[in-house]
This record gives sequence, structure tokens and C-alpha cells, in this order.
Amino acid sequence: MIWTLREWAVVAAFAAAVVLWPRDGASEVDRIPYDLSEDYWLFDLHARREGPVVLGDSFVWGAYVRKDETLPFRLGARNLGVHGGHPAALAGLIEHYGAGIRRRKVILHCNPLWLSSPRLDLSRPEEFTFNHPELVPQFSPHIACYKADLSRRLAIIVRRSLPFFAWTKHLQQVRFDRRDIPSWTVEHPYELPGLQPLAPPDETSREKPLPWTERGLRPCDYEWVDPDRSFQWASFLRAIRLLRERGNDVVVLVGPFNEHALTVESRSRYRALRARIEAGLRAAGVRYVAPEPLPSRLYADASHPLAEGYEMLARSLGQTLSGEAATKEEAAPKSSP
Repeated sequence: MIWTLREWAVVAAFAAAVVLWPRDGASEVDRIPYDLSEDYWLFDLHARREGPVVLGDSFVWGAYVRKDETLPFRLGARNLGVHGGHPAALAGLIEHYGAGIRRRKVILHCNPLWLSSPRLDLSRPEEFTFNHPELVPQFSPHIACYKADLSRRLAIIVRRSLPFFAWTKHLQQVRFDRRDIPSWTVEHPYELPGLQPLAPPDETSREKPLPWTERGLRPCDYEWVDPDRSFQWASFLRAIRLLRERGNDVVVLVGPFNEHALTVESRSRYRALRARIEAGLRAAGVRYVAPEPLPSRLYADASHPLAEGYEMLARSLGQTLSGEAATKEEAAPKSSP
């Protein structure tokens, strides 16, 4: 069989990618870049790094702050925040790409925003395009708003089962302008594959760091979904189970949600929801911290703090966890001299 020039180019592209893979800078990432939020190979690599981790959505990532102003940075932990990381997606990340999170201290953030409406809860029957569909269950439990056809669902299951696919997607995103390698070689016939400069790390804030009141936002009247009927809450509990089954010491951080941005009626319903969340965590034997809301001026929107808000939260959370550790140490039986 005689290969065409294009076929040789594809082989050369893969060979170059294999050689260049260890030098792509992925191991030096401090937080998953916004443009690589669906680069699950990178998440897996980042999750294997040693040390305590903070896991969650863009609240953890820090949409309105620099990387050195985030909650994980202030706590001296790994930032495993992922944009759009709703609970069902987090559970999928942990199951399929989070094997490296074992026997670690894990702070798992619970963002009540995902229970603020049936739409965000993924419990409405109308089709809804949501973040990270490749991470959610493809068949069971059934997600009514997810209308992917059978072939797509089966393809996703196969890709999740074979790490090679996650790696090739990573290479496409960081080295081949998010294109498949054959297409890239056709469009760049005189360039060596894989030698494009990498995007700089996300050191700045993604959004302009202004208080929510200066953005023209008004108090909202959210619907709030009953946790007993919530798909996202069930997914969050599943994420906790997966982490604990791998020997992790899990602490859940509930909110703190920006209650200042709620109407009086919605705030009352939210308080009832938070009480239900806390009761569910206690029933599951899960340690949690549910701090009171930060001052209004320290929020950028309904759920994201600004830099000073993260600093205040980190101090409070650090003191709480240190106090728990001291109490456990005092309660431990002392050996006889």
C-alpha cells in the first residue's frame, strides 16, 4: 500500500505530538484555563498533583479574581474549579477523570445556584443546552432535557472509557487550534505540528471585578428546587460518595450565596432550602461549613465573591477547620505514661 502525502502528514503530526507532549506545560497549570474548561485530560493531570484540593464550579475557579486571589490559593490548596461545573458534571469529572483524588483533604463547594430553577437543575422536560454534557449520565438516571441521540451517547461512553481520546482532545485544544489534526495539517502545510505557542496561564480575572450593585443587577426572585426532587442535589451527594469511597477527607462548603441579591420572599425560601441542604449533609454524615453571607459589596453577582470576599471567607474557613482539628486532637484518648 502506498500512502499519500496527507496520510504521512497525519502520522508525522501524531509522532510530533507524542514527542512534545511532556513539554506542553500542563503540569505547571495553577487553575484550569477558562478556554480549556472541557479539557478533561488536563483536569485529570492537575488532579493527580499532591496536596489538598478545593473542587467546584467557577466560584472555586474565581471568575472575578486573579489566580492568587482565589479561595484555593488563600487556603494553600489545589484549584480544581471548572467553569460551568454543575453538580452532575462534577460527579462525572470525579468518576471518569478524578482517579488521582485519593486519600486527600477535599473541600467540595456546594453552589445553591444550581438549585435556583428547574432549568438549571436539569429537571425540566424541555430541551436545554447545558455545560459539560459529556460528563453527565448518558442513560441512567434519565435527564429529560438532554436530547442527544443514541450514537452520540454511545460515542461519549466509549471516549470516557479510553484515556487516549481525552489526550488527543487535549492536544487539539492546546496545539492544533482546537481542530482535528488532519484538518490542521491541510490548513498549515508548511508548519511543524505541535510547535504553536501555548496560551498564557489565566493569571487575571475573567470578568471585571465590580460589586453586583454597580453592574445594574437587581434582587432576583428565584424559584428554588426542593432538594428531595432535585437532580443536581442527588448528583452532588453522588459526588461526595465517590470522593469518600476513594478515602478522601471531605468537607462541604455551602455557599455563601449572595442573599442580598434576593427578594424578601426568595430569601425566605432560600433559607429554608439551605436548612434542607444542611439537614441532608448531616443525615449523610458529611462534615460541612455553611457561613453567613458576606457583606453585599464583596459579591460580584449572585454567587461569586470579589477578592476581599475570598480573603474574608478563607480566614473564616481556616479558623473553623483549625478549630475542628484542635477539638478532635483534644478528644483523642491519651496514652498512659
